[in-house]
Amino acid sequence: MRATTRLLGAALVAAVVTALAAVTVPAPASAATLTEVTNFGTNPTNLRMHLYVPDTVAPRPGLLVVSHYCTGSGPAMYSGTQYAALADRYGYVVIYPSVTRSSKCWDVASPQALRRDGGSDPVGIMSMVNHVRQRYAVDPDRIFATGTSSGAMMTNVLLALYPDVFSAGSSFAGVPHACFATTNGSEWNSDCANGQIIRTAAQWGDLVRGSYPGYTGRRPRMQVWHGTNDDTLRYPNFGEQIKQWTNVHGLSQTPTYTDTPQSGYTRTRYGGSGGTAPVEGISMQGVTHNLPVDAGQVLRFFGLDRTTPTTPPPTTPPPTTTPPTTPPPTTPPPTTPPPTGAPGACRVGYTVSSWANGLTAEITVTNTGGSAVNGWTLAFTLPGGQSITNGWNATYAPTSGAVTARNVSYNGTIAPNSSVGLGFQATHTGNAGKPSSFQLNGATCTVV
Repeated sequence: MRATTRLLGAALVAAVVTALAAVTVPAPASAATLTEVTNFGTNPTNLRMHLYVPDTVAPRPGLLVVSHYCTGSGPAMYSGTQYAALADRYGYVVIYPSVTRSSKCWDVASPQALRRDGGSDPVGIMSMVNHVRQRYAVDPDRIFATGTSSGAMMTNVLLALYPDVFSAGSSFAGVPHACFATTNGSEWNSDCANGQIIRTAAQWGDLVRGSYPGYTGRRPRMQVWHGTNDDTLRYPNFGEQIKQWTNVHGLSQTPTYTDTPQSGYTRTRYGGSGGTAPVEGISMQGVTHNLPVDAGQVLRFFGLDRTTPTTPPPTTPPPTTTPPTTPPPTTPPPTTPPPTGAPGACRVGYTVSSWANGLTAEITVTNTGGSAVNGWTLAFTLPGGQSITNGWNATYAPTSGAVTARNVSYNGTIAPNSSVGLGFQATHTGNAGKPSSFQLNGATCTVV
């Protein structure tokens, strides 16, 4: 019971911190839709397969597998990330697999899952890949995997088990391959999640090599993202992944190239200085498990953005990063219940990261009063020229001027001395400043 409670609790935490409540933004006109595929092949764990094929498929399309977080699903990843929209532009095909076991976590722990063709979830995902390859002229050198949290763990597993299939992977807030290994049937490994499993680079590399004994061919490139304040899959797992994949590629752990792509981000490349180095790590200072998923940077690392576009590119430069684009909660946000509590006092932290014509804002709201807040609204006025395009962990209305952010279904209660985090992306016309004041349920908050 204790192990089950810990697993479910961890899964719920992972779901909460990755949940996104987005402001609706019109999508480009397209007839392409997400379609469920059944009878796709060997499927020992009863996975579900959803497929996105753009209206215009490239002559030799790439293929991308996008794996969800605990309690998530393929359709949630489809609606909550940019990979399908970018497929419309670049003509690649996207597989969104889904777990059906109660936890909705990927099996990255059992002996079967950590051995090539051993059974469990990786076998089902490979059946999906083969199904698509039989029906489309997929470029065998452009098959990739990415995922968030539990999906990031599965990305590491897929690259270890099937290095002859996947050319590269991108792991957002994950752990090394085989770090979650258990022998007691548990899906959760607390030692690994807490960053307490530390091995040498060679030991980590041996775990990858041991999953496909005798293989001597190419190894997939790996991109690793992690926030320093991740309290679900703690930050030491970032360095352990770097150790593992540099060893797999026979590389030094000393970076070939280091830069700061944006404030607070440190990017290191190993074995090359270009955008498709064998191993790339992005350490994100102060970022939690709810880290931004930058689909554009993933495609850059994969090389999927270098095909001939099938739709015109945007006319304005893209931001250097994106806000969290992880999937929305499975329960819709409340639409009618009003707040039932007001704090005695509150505190708001507000951090802005801006670029030429856009910004992201991270907001932390703390209840410094003595009683819980049950249902909340946060009111503030955006500087002139700013307009919200999407947001997370709250609903926002209107999108400019005097804005009200309202809690979503899973974060409506703020206990005394507790906080909630929310945020949004916005455009601006030159003024990327901050609101001057905030009111939580009508009470003016201290701004820090």
